[in-house]
Order: sequence, then structure tokens, then C-alpha cells
Amino acid sequence: MGNGHQFDEFRQNVIPALQSKREEFVLFGYGEVKEQDIWHYLQKKKWKKPQNSPSLHTVVNDILRLNVSEYMHFATIEAFKASSNGLDGPDAFKDLLG
Repeated sequence: MGNGHQFDEFRQNVIPALQSKREEFVLFGYGEVKEQDIWHYLQKKKWKKPQNSPSLHTVVNDILRLNVSEYMHFATIEAFKASSNGLDGPDAFKDLLG
């Protein structure tokens, strides 16, 4: 399927659903979350296993069913992984603590 994700073909068609979900995040006080962040989450977590013939309604449903706590849990773990890159082994954290 090339270098892209299986669901990339739906991206342009689901922009209104992504915008709606982003507005929901803003209402809950998470205005820093963008549509591309939501899309990235869905690609890495919800759609990480290939599916046979995914449909547009499935993609929209997945976007609209995403809840804020699911995304924030994922974002927290991703931030932790990013901040710990370059640390070698369990003793590296001891060095950080002093």
C-alpha cells in the first residue's frame, strides 16, 4: 500500500469530523490539540492493524467516538517516550535525579 497509512485516502473527506472532535477538545480545555494530532492518534492506536476494505462511515465513527481521556493518555505516554529517548537503561533516570 505504499508509504502512506491505509486510512489516508479518507483524510480529506473526514475533515469536518476532525474539526468537530477538535472543538470538543477545546470545550474540555485542551485547545492545543490539533486535527493532525487526532489523526495521528487514530493511525497509531485505533487503526494500527490493517483492515479489509475500510469504509468512510467506519472512519467517521472512530473519530467521533474518540474520548478526550483516551487521547490524553496516549499523548502523555508519547510525550514520556519522546523525553526518554537517548537515555540508556534504567540507570539513566538515576543520573537525572542527581
